[in-house]
Amino acid sequence: MAHETLLTPVRLGSLTLPNRILMAPLTRSRTPDSIPGELQQAYYGQRAGAGLIISEATNISPTARGYVYTPGIWTDAQEAGWKRVVDAVHARGGRIALQLWHVGRVSHEMVQPDGQAPVAPSALKGEGAQCFVEFEDGSAGRHETSTPRALETDEIPGIVDDYRQAAIRAKRAGFDMIEVHAANAYLLNQFLATGSNQRTDQYGGSLENRARFPLEALDAVAEVFGPDRTGIRMSPFIEIFGLTDEEPEAMAFYMAEELSRRNIAYLHINEPNWAGGDIKLTDDFRRALRERFKGSLIFCSHYDAQRAERIIDAGIADAVAIGRSYIANPDLVERFRLGAELNEPDPATFYGGREEGYTDYPFLDNGYDQQRRPS
Repeated sequence: MAHETLLTPVRLGSLTLPNRILMAPLTRSRTPDSIPGELQQAYYGQRAGAGLIISEATNISPTARGYVYTPGIWTDAQEAGWKRVVDAVHARGGRIALQLWHVGRVSHEMVQPDGQAPVAPSALKGEGAQCFVEFEDGSAGRHETSTPRALETDEIPGIVDDYRQAAIRAKRAGFDMIEVHAANAYLLNQFLATGSNQRTDQYGGSLENRARFPLEALDAVAEVFGPDRTGIRMSPFIEIFGLTDEEPEAMAFYMAEELSRRNIAYLHINEPNWAGGDIKLTDDFRRALRERFKGSLIFCSHYDAQRAERIIDAGIADAVAIGRSYIANPDLVERFRLGAELNEPDPATFYGGREEGYTDYPFLDNGYDQQRRPS
């Protein structure tokens, strides 16, 4: 058996996973009505062999959106759609977490209810940032983001409650865990970073103040799921969508200590190498983070099996999250177990469309249609 380290069980909070190969959250833009359907049931069901599937980023409210064709979790229909997805994963013996998303300023009036401005910590537009909109002729594509308006102090508890209500719906839908998206220059990351947060109230200025809203959102979610079933994703040092930060290391360490104090199940660190956000964390930084956070540490950075095993064997990570290889290899765990060749993903089909490049990648035995279709 190849890659034995990756195939050993690991504990995330109160959940025991059969392996350390997690499916990273992957936006695929295939829910035109924002409701997961049969296509998503097949897609996630195919990948149920992952130690844990982390769902694509899911909007917590109509104003959380910055990309058309992405799913939500604020209506009964969306909740029912996700429940069928969860049931498909569970039918194959899998486990799945829902990632909760608010894009903040990475949006445009065309995506917002009633054409209103997106919201952000401060009324600062991200330089070069783009979102994904639907035009009047029905076509869709990238578009420069709008200038946001700054959230009023008394509006923030309402967004915290949006996170809470989304978590309640996710729990009713049967998700095994919940992940709060505080990475990749979206709303919670915008509050954490100095360049996008220039507030003078209790949500701006110091490390403690800039972290206040993200931690309030996390606490609201953990009250619903329990901290032992709650995780968070962060991306220290990232500079995409115009995000800049003068204190990324200090904030990462402060957040790690606060998460540890709350007994949060896992901290998921993303090191993206897309959209100009190519970052590489040092092992010294990773070890310092490990010292400050007593839960499970997950890293995500275009890992192959060998790199994944090295970081786990070094005691730096407990598990890794893999994205693009999971797009093309629904049976990725089995391929790692056998040391088998991997399918190559097709970037032209990453976003939008239907089955092509989504549910039609072959299994090793090419037997999915006959043997593996989720019930």
